[in-house]
Amino acid sequence: MTDLTAINPATGETLARYPRMAPEALEAALARAASAQQDWAAHPSTVRAQCLRDLATVLRDQREALARTATQEMGKRLVEARAEVDKCAIACEYYADRGPDFLQDTMIASDASRSFVAWQPLGAILLVMPWNFPYWQVFRQALPATLAGNTVVLKHASNVPGCAEHLERVFTEAGLPEGVFQNLPVGSDAVEGIIADARVQGVSLTGSERAGRAVGAAAGKALKTSVLELGGSDAFIVLGDADLDYTVEQAVRGRFQNNGETCIAAKRFIVEEGVADAFVERFRRAIEALVVGDPMAEETNVGPLARADLRDELHDQVRRSLDAGAECVTGGAILDGPGYYYAPTLLDRVEPGMAAFDEETFGPVAAVTRARNADEAVRLANRSRFGLGGSIWTGNWVRGEALARRLECGFAAVNGIVKSDPRLPFGGIKDSGYGRELSELGIREFQNAKTIWVS
Repeated sequence: MTDLTAINPATGETLARYPRMAPEALEAALARAASAQQDWAAHPSTVRAQCLRDLATVLRDQREALARTATQEMGKRLVEARAEVDKCAIACEYYADRGPDFLQDTMIASDASRSFVAWQPLGAILLVMPWNFPYWQVFRQALPATLAGNTVVLKHASNVPGCAEHLERVFTEAGLPEGVFQNLPVGSDAVEGIIADARVQGVSLTGSERAGRAVGAAAGKALKTSVLELGGSDAFIVLGDADLDYTVEQAVRGRFQNNGETCIAAKRFIVEEGVADAFVERFRRAIEALVVGDPMAEETNVGPLARADLRDELHDQVRRSLDAGAECVTGGAILDGPGYYYAPTLLDRVEPGMAAFDEETFGPVAAVTRARNADEAVRLANRSRFGLGGSIWTGNWVRGEALARRLECGFAAVNGIVKSDPRLPFGGIKDSGYGRELSELGIREFQNAKTIWVS
């Protein structure tokens, strides 16, 4: 049984090794999750909400240590890692404030004297989570799940084992009882068996399309509730009346935040022909001004990719796109030296059929596609098997909203980048998965909507 290994992507050096959970320890953890669930659900929702409020305090107190571990293990800039911890704390307070109201019975008029939906927890929920937002991705499912009265077992990405240990510790220090939130340091080979276990009643995965198909199939076979948030190739549509200076500023933010390693990053920049040359030139200058370097340094804009294989896969996508006729405006190269760095890249004249258009590019690569008009831009945006997010950039927000309604995705923004917000439902369609996280819809995913009819 091999250990889980944390490697610093900025240097390639091994940080630490963590032993995998033995089968008997996994069995004990699942037993704890099942036995703790009924007692936890019996607590008033206000008591569970207070635990989340205390959790926000713990996060803020330990912000620096949590952020540094994330930066060291997966390479995000330290300033972004701190912001991620802050966002988790804000989400704790949102659910502490609003959650008890979400859990109230929903009264429905019928032929009964009294009829309503009682929202009740399902049981133990498995979270299979990714490395790119090692805290936020977990929190946005764990918070509504635990507030609803479920318990949670976490199978985190194997390259962020230190972050996973932090997560169990902060939930415990916030006062959640033993067994309510547990970290399972296991490999992906253990996931199917955990889903099949009768003590587990649902699973949520954020990850690749391939992983989503495997987890969805296992959940279907076991007749378990599942939520899948998978890859994305979000369109960023620039119309001729857009404010180009502001739009380019947001294009850089939308593509290169978190080193470009985010499923909701803008990836396909679909620009009306009349402003395409001006947009590309402004975008090029902004990209070339980005500082690539040590993610711990405050002046760094782009850090390393999380793993060497991810960097190599990204470079292969760039080379295949260029071979198919795309133009490299800037970047397009693996950077020399230690660590898994890739040059911030801008490709122009990318067309359907090219890797940079058809596939998810997970890293600092922006692809520009030129459209004759707004209608063609929307058609190009929808010409993707993914459907996570998309955005419209225009001087006419009314027109922008009308076009946003036509985008085939789970989140469409007008004059703003796609982002997750605890107040708003989040999720995708098509090969980007199904189900919703966050907001009131997120808490419903792992609840039994029990109809009660009284005469």
